[in-house]
Amino acid sequence: MCDISHTSGIGALLHIAVVRATIVAVAASDRLTGLDSAFLHLERDSAHMHVASCMIFEGEPPGYDDFVAHLSGRLHLVPRYRQKLAFVPLSQGRPRWVDDPHFQPQFHVRHTALPSPGGEQELKALCGRVFAQELDRSKPLWEIWLVEGLRRGGFALLAKTHHCLVDGVSGVDITTVLFDAAPDPAPVPAPATPWLPRPEPSPMQLLGEALVERATLPREIVRGARALVRGPRQVAGALRDNLVAAGAFTWAGFNGAPPTPLNVPIGPHRRFAWVNADLERFKAIKNALGGTINDVVLSAVTLALGAFLRDRGHDTEELVLKAMVPVSVRADAERGALGNRVAAMWAPLPVYEHDAGACFAFIHEAMAGLKDSGQAVGAQVITELTGFAPPTIMAQAARLQVRQRFFNLTVTNIPGPQTDLYLMGSRLQAIEPMVPLAKNTALGIAILSYAGTLGFGLVSDLDAVPDVDLVAAHLKDAIDALAAAAGVPQQPSRGGATRSATSAPSTAATAPGNGGAATGVPSETPEPLHPQRLSSHRRRRPGTRPAGAAPRN
Repeated sequence: MCDISHTSGIGALLHIAVVRATIVAVAASDRLTGLDSAFLHLERDSAHMHVASCMIFEGEPPGYDDFVAHLSGRLHLVPRYRQKLAFVPLSQGRPRWVDDPHFQPQFHVRHTALPSPGGEQELKALCGRVFAQELDRSKPLWEIWLVEGLRRGGFALLAKTHHCLVDGVSGVDITTVLFDAAPDPAPVPAPATPWLPRPEPSPMQLLGEALVERATLPREIVRGARALVRGPRQVAGALRDNLVAAGAFTWAGFNGAPPTPLNVPIGPHRRFAWVNADLERFKAIKNALGGTINDVVLSAVTLALGAFLRDRGHDTEELVLKAMVPVSVRADAERGALGNRVAAMWAPLPVYEHDAGACFAFIHEAMAGLKDSGQAVGAQVITELTGFAPPTIMAQAARLQVRQRFFNLTVTNIPGPQTDLYLMGSRLQAIEPMVPLAKNTALGIAILSYAGTLGFGLVSDLDAVPDVDLVAAHLKDAIDALAAAAGVPQQPSRGGATRSATSAPSTAATAPGNGGAATGVPSETPEPLHPQRLSSHRRRRPGTRPAGAAPRN
């Protein structure tokens, strides 16, 4: 959850070069981390743990063979994409990445076309079908669909990557590697030597390595004890802070989320919709009301969910939903490295609130309190501890987690490149992201910024929420309501921020510059609070307290 920074075209080109070098230089362990492994254990029944996106381009679609050749020419920059998972016998260790000796890019790149008339609804329906399909664990965990037949020209790519391979922030880094910063870029240097897969380890080798690693764990504990003796005050202080933060996160998580129509067992089918909004409009709202862009995003989601639930006949009186908000803890030195570096916070969403300004005031105060409580730090501490848990215990814990109702939905906001990207000379017009659905969670919302636009991707279970387009319509209304509360002029056309080739032709990029690509820096400085404007909106129902918040002493 972060604001967006902009760089010049030259700076963006340098950034891409650094990212490409970093991806090669950062040495990621072949063994899955505890968090990465947890995403495998969470994948049960119809809850598939892959992240995805629909990317829409202008221009003529490339030929299938040409696109495969283009992709193959850059796979050496992301070698993990040619590796598969090897599972340790008897679940005595976490899986590890190994080269796939039978890797064929043609298996991972699919080719299809939209049925007539090839509009936005047909593309959304295809996204729902593709995103509902589980990735094959016996092969590298990704696939890309090249989609033709868009009504107003152009083409689309539907990309899927398993969550154990990549989180949202590092996924943006990979995008800067696979795409270009200009229509006619310099060619990517070929690898020094052709790729040859390393021999696959045998089951006995995998078991032996896992047992050796487990045997070395006591040594790490002894080493930590020695450090405790050498620096007791510093270690005690850090331990105290971590325990307090972990306690805040645990209290918020186990204080369960309220029951709603969004929290039911999910089936195998998905619906997908999106809303594109002007990033500058969100900045104007947060500047007028005070706070952050994330406050505006969560307020819009809250207002939309409240209206949707009331349409369903669900009583929202004093109802505060709990959103799981992933937070990147990826250090700058780790940008470009694959794998997950995320923590989480439990954000309260006051869906009882009809007034846009009052909703924003609630969200702003609640999020400031969550940051002060150290929930994100506590979540990071807990997820790091999964690396020390035996795999069998982790698997049981993951099964327990999906049976509980810790949160009502996931809302994730990912910084993306802020200038235009190109694929084989075609400009990327829009990115619509998808976050996976956890068990008993029928709606998820992902937000990704790109070239001056915020793309809201809404995925739902087809059986529980077949009318996800209604949620999208309410989201558009919520953004308009927040703009009105902030005194921000309404846009002349609701679709003005949408640059989709399926809905309207694009005339100009909304990015601040062309020819470069920059990844958003995960840092956001809140605007100073405007007490006079917010005071008229501050209103909380009697007895209402953010779901999951610890009582104050």
